[in-house]
Amino acid sequence: MARTLFLVLGLVFTALGVVGAFVPLLPTTVFLILAAGCFAKSSPRLEAWLLNHARFGPTLRAWRENGAISRSAKAMACGGMALGFGVFILTAQPRPWLAVAVAVALGACAAFVVSRPSVS
Repeated sequence: MARTLFLVLGLVFTALGVVGAFVPLLPTTVFLILAAGCFAKSSPRLEAWLLNHARFGPTLRAWRENGAISRSAKAMACGGMALGFGVFILTAQPRPWLAVAVAVALGACAAFVVSRPSVS
């Protein structure tokens, strides 16, 4: 039962990751990292496929082996968060307390991304 659940979650996360490769502001790598983790518990074949994928494999392996993120990925992630925050402010026109809460949450996420080792 658990193996089937992890397999289904892995497939869902893979689909979200693929969609994220084409849709701005939807992350790709996070979903593929989650998919690889789910496949590690359910399907070694699909896990190997993701880890050896020509486009996504190096990023996933760097994360798995060292918790590392490339400098360009860090820049894109932080830029995407800033852009997303800007869109949020302009379109939602939130109350000040909500804007501050979202800014703090995004700032914490950006700090985490920046604090990870960089891929050599």
